[in-house]
Amino acid sequence: MGTFSSFFDSQSRSQWNYNTLKNFRQISPIVQTHLKKVYMTLCCMLVASAFGAYLHIIWNIGGYLTTFACFGAIIWLHSTPPCQEQKRVSLLMASAVFEGASIGPLIDLAIQIDPSVLVAAFVGTALAFACFSGAAMLARRREYLYLGGLLSSGVSMLLWLHFASSIFGGSTALFKMEIYLGLLVFVGYMVVDTQDIIEKAHLGDLDYVKHALTLFTDFVAVFVRILIIMLKNSAEKGERKKKKKRSD
Repeated sequence: MGTFSSFFDSQSRSQWNYNTLKNFRQISPIVQTHLKKVYMTLCCMLVASAFGAYLHIIWNIGGYLTTFACFGAIIWLHSTPPCQEQKRVSLLMASAVFEGASIGPLIDLAIQIDPSVLVAAFVGTALAFACFSGAAMLARRREYLYLGGLLSSGVSMLLWLHFASSIFGGSTALFKMEIYLGLLVFVGYMVVDTQDIIEKAHLGDLDYVKHALTLFTDFVAVFVRILIIMLKNSAEKGERKKKKKRSD
């Protein structure tokens, strides 16, 4: 936690003003153009993912099959040479559609319980993504790349928690720990992956397809966890209201 608090402390010590927000001099024009392509592709992926979730709501196609199809599309994408740009973009959008269908059951549940929760979760994720990615762009180059090792340890811990809950049975406390720790880890990855993409672009890696996929993975991971937290809170509020009515 001290590492993440130092992130905010370092940002507050900086002179945050209008001139600071315009200061992208450390990012070359070529990298800025690359980032525009990355974020435009990311927006297209989010639209494709929403379409995949819509397909699940209509035809109930989301599940293990779409999850495996998403992994298959990603593996196929990584094995396709960068010169085949059109094919790689098509595979990228296909993986986004399959990912949207995979989380379709959760989105369908949110619509049934309270559609406003779904909107709030998406807006919250978008704001968090914009804030943390913006902070990574405005920070000094490679300033937060050292967090990658810490975040990898967090992912390993999440895998062990999930393994333990599947073997010994999950508890509410373990579930909350897994959700909140996962949220913290993937919010951290928003910062690290943004700086990693910028650094790779400075070194000549301008593969916007692969970079957009990385940011899309972070966005979906954060969105799913925020949505689960908000749904759980909404369900608890509903139960308290029912108990209050019964007592009255």
